[in-house]
Amino acid sequence: MEAWLAVDRIEGEHAVCLDEVKQKSILPLAELPPGLKEGDWLRQTPQGWVIDQEETRRRREQNRDLFHRLLKKNHPQ
Repeated sequence: MEAWLAVDRIEGEHAVCLDEVKQKSILPLAELPPGLKEGDWLRQTPQGWVIDQEETRRRREQNRDLFHRLLKKNHPQ
């Protein structure tokens, strides 16, 4: 089974990450891919953690769509 983590925030030399059930993991930035940003999704491979660009894009679109639906619900035209 693949492990997935979302980068919640970066604090100093560590990334605070959450898994699918919101369990927190703190990982050293030195062990993560360069260019890592908050909101990126990480996938664990035998070689280490990689940024999953497709999953990151999909989740960002999903969050943006949810945000727009919530705006419309709270501010009907």
